[in-house]
Amino acid sequence: MNTQTAYPSKLKTLLLAAAVSVLAACAGTSSTATGPVPEGHYRVQSGDNLYRIGLRFGQSAQTLAAWNNLSDPTKIEVGQVLRVRPKGGSGSASTSARASADVSARETTVAPTNRLNLQWPVDNGSANVIAPYNGGSNKGIDIGGEAGTPVKSAAAGKVLYAGEGLRGYGKLILISHNSSTLTAYAHNQSISVQKDQTVQAGQVIGTMGDTDADRVKLHFEVRINGKAVNPMPYLN
Repeated sequence: MNTQTAYPSKLKTLLLAAAVSVLAACAGTSSTATGPVPEGHYRVQSGDNLYRIGLRFGQSAQTLAAWNNLSDPTKIEVGQVLRVRPKGGSGSASTSARASADVSARETTVAPTNRLNLQWPVDNGSANVIAPYNGGSNKGIDIGGEAGTPVKSAAAGKVLYAGEGLRGYGKLILISHNSSTLTAYAHNQSISVQKDQTVQAGQVIGTMGDTDADRVKLHFEVRINGKAVNPMPYLN
C-alpha cells in the first residue's frame, strides 16, 4: 500500500478534536451521543479502541480504563464518552484562546514540558531519510534500510503498545518518554519488547521490515501532547 498517502487517513480518527462525556452506562448519557462534549473528554468513533485513543492523547490504555471505570477495556461503544485528560488538567481557556493555540500549534513546533534529546532509531538514519515530515501526508519521517536492521528506542521510556492492531502501521511500537511525549516505530519485521516494559535509550526494540508497507522502511513519529511534530529538531 502507499503509506505516504495512507497515514493521514489512518490517523484521522486518532486526531479528531478532543470531546466528551460520561460513560454510556451512566444515567443521563443517552443525550451525549450527539450533544456537545466538555474539554478533557472524547466521544468514541467507529473503529476506535483504547490504544488508538491513547495514541491520540498520549495516555496508556490502562490509564484510560482506570479513569473511566472500564472493567473490560476491550469493550467500548461508538458514541460513548471517555475522560482522556486528568481532572483539572484540561484548562479553562476560552474558545477563541483555544482556536488561537490550535493555529500556533499548526505553525510551530510543539515543545514538551521536559524536552527530550532523541537519538536516531536506526544507525545512519540521518543519511537514509526517504520521506520527510510534512505535517500533512506524512506525520513523521520514513527511514530506508534493509530488513532485519535493528530498531532502537530513541530515548528511555515505557512501552505503551507493541503489536499490529493499527491498520497502516504494520508491526508498531509506541513508547512513552514523559507525561507529554511518545515515539512511534512502524512497519517492523519483528518486535522484541512487550507492553509496559521499561526500555533504555538505544535499546533494540525490534527490526526493520515492510509489514503493511510498500517497501522496507521505518516510519518514525514523535507526538507531543497528542500532536505529531517534526522529529528532526529532536534527533541528535
